[in-house]
Amino acid sequence: MSHFSTVKTELRDRGSLLQALIDLGHTPSEEAQPVRGYRGQTMACDVTLTCPEGGDIGFTRNADTGCYELVTDLDLWRQPVPVERFLSLLTQRYALRTILAASAAEGFQVNEQSNLQDGSIELVVSRWA
Repeated sequence: MSHFSTVKTELRDRGSLLQALIDLGHTPSEEAQPVRGYRGQTMACDVTLTCPEGGDIGFTRNADTGCYELVTDLDLWRQPVPVERFLSLLTQRYALRTILAASAAEGFQVNEQSNLQDGSIELVVSRWA
């Protein structure tokens, strides 16, 4: 019986996902690799985070939605924060990376980036016409 759980997300852009994971201090593998779970079970994922203490984290692209879903064995979750908080932090960094990429593509430059006390991120961007 598989112990893997799949958590739906709205993360669609692979590049922003990879950058967000790096921002959070992880070293994601960009090549498809198996994620390890309970009793040596594995599941193939498109993006993986190998965790030395077990309970790897993976992301696999759902062909129907185009979103990357989180795949892990929740019984082996050994991150410093619960999975819900991990996804919240990841989603925030993903949104930041997506906004920065879209802004740059439109010719905007970041003038200021501030991390506010409430945990939000404030950006000031400008573009010369």
